[in-house]
Amino acid sequence: MGLLEQITGPLAQQAAQRGTGVVVAAGFAAFIVVSVILNVLSQLLLKNPNEPPVVFHWFPVIGSTITYGMDPYTFFFNCRAKYGDVFTFILLGKKTTVYLGRQGNDFILNGKLRDVNAEEIYTVLTTPVFGTDVVYDCPNSKLMEQKKFMKIGLTTDAFRSYVPIIQGEVETYLKRSSEFKGQKGTANIPNSMAEITIYTASHSLQGKEVRDRFDSSFAALYHDLDMGFSPINFMLHWAPLPHNRARDHAQQTVAKTYMEIIAHRRAGNEKEKSDIMWQLMRSTYKDGTPVPDKEIAHMMIALLMAGQHSSSSSSSWIMLRLASRPDIMEELYQEQIRELGPDLPPLRYEDLSKLTLHNNVLKEVLRLHTPIHSIMRKVKTPMPVAGTKFVIPTSHVLLASPGVTSRDSDYFPNPLMWDPHRWDDGSSGVVATDVEEEKFDYGYGLISKGAKSPYLPFGAGRHRCIGEQFATVQLVTIMATIVRHLKLRNVDGNKDVVATDYSSLFSRPMAPAVVQWERRDNE
Repeated sequence: MGLLEQITGPLAQQAAQRGTGVVVAAGFAAFIVVSVILNVLSQLLLKNPNEPPVVFHWFPVIGSTITYGMDPYTFFFNCRAKYGDVFTFILLGKKTTVYLGRQGNDFILNGKLRDVNAEEIYTVLTTPVFGTDVVYDCPNSKLMEQKKFMKIGLTTDAFRSYVPIIQGEVETYLKRSSEFKGQKGTANIPNSMAEITIYTASHSLQGKEVRDRFDSSFAALYHDLDMGFSPINFMLHWAPLPHNRARDHAQQTVAKTYMEIIAHRRAGNEKEKSDIMWQLMRSTYKDGTPVPDKEIAHMMIALLMAGQHSSSSSSSWIMLRLASRPDIMEELYQEQIRELGPDLPPLRYEDLSKLTLHNNVLKEVLRLHTPIHSIMRKVKTPMPVAGTKFVIPTSHVLLASPGVTSRDSDYFPNPLMWDPHRWDDGSSGVVATDVEEEKFDYGYGLISKGAKSPYLPFGAGRHRCIGEQFATVQLVTIMATIVRHLKLRNVDGNKDVVATDYSSLFSRPMAPAVVQWERRDNE
């Protein structure tokens, strides 16, 4: 009997454990089923006629997060067809109300401070990356002063000095990069353009001593900062995850580096120049307080990081689109010869306005590949939607998507076709994008107050990007420099472009995105 117990005892214990596991699994499955049923019933039976319709979803909390995250524009257009311009979807458990179209852009992006708030949405992402007391980690009035300080550094005289710096950086990169050795080869465009944009921006906006720090180790620190913008950090920005630990180390290291450069400058060891760091070093707030060096360091991180994402993405799309259309690239080359002379002299700021097709290529890239697909605001007071019975409650987040209007056939015939010539004078490819709008000074100079144009690649209202002029100078100069040195084409010779990666807050090419390049005969 003792032997039998020794044999059957463990078997019985194992069977009991398996039974417990089955019960737990069955209980969890039952919980999921009940949750789904209750969620569906609540959508069918508990509709609030005074709130926008909710996009149908099976699972609570998850809601439409996956569908939206895979392809926001397809999601928006499908929902618009079913629910209209105003609808609500569940994003990671949060009721998010989308208002599409020109009226929606104006409603959200030009919302009053008492009604909508950007800081509460974005500070969980930006503060650990940029640092404290800047951007969304300070009162809006202080942010407007900070934007004014930096905008003063973006003058025409500054742009004149930036163009040769940017051209020089691009040409140096094309000579030294391992991907561009020899007369022809292939290159992974997103990686190359990420390097080019950070080199050109750091040198022009922040000075040569900052640019000289951008060796492989400093670039790696900026990559770690970049990972702080992962969408998961909307919920888990505080968590001791590996990418968050790397983000925090990078922020402290980069800020310390900027502080050392500022101290070196203040010691009189560097001649004052026109870059934005010098501008901040001699600036004071309205109450007479000089901008602290720590805040200057944090604003320097913000300046480079904020522009790096959009410029890196946009420059990549420019090159990938030109690789898909070698005929357009040749037109650009011939435009430079025609407008600037067959000897192709060094680029000047005044030359950029002469390159009409270059500027139209940029416009078309920004139209079809708007860098930020979703702009969010926290609702602070109940907001009635004019012309409807809807009132958006304070428990909701508002979401605008200017990229939807720039893909709307009402304003851009055949909207998904990439065609820079739609912007040519007299072309019928663009309908009514120039809208006369009131200008307003939110604290950093006059800008367009409203958002009624269907083409808003740089946003609108008080949070409109202050760097749009610099971005245009940077991107057109990079484009013109590469065009005069290289020919690009797709590896397989077709006109397709890579898919879009929507996994971050920025719409960027799916990597890797490899194209063939060949140096021009004049090299």
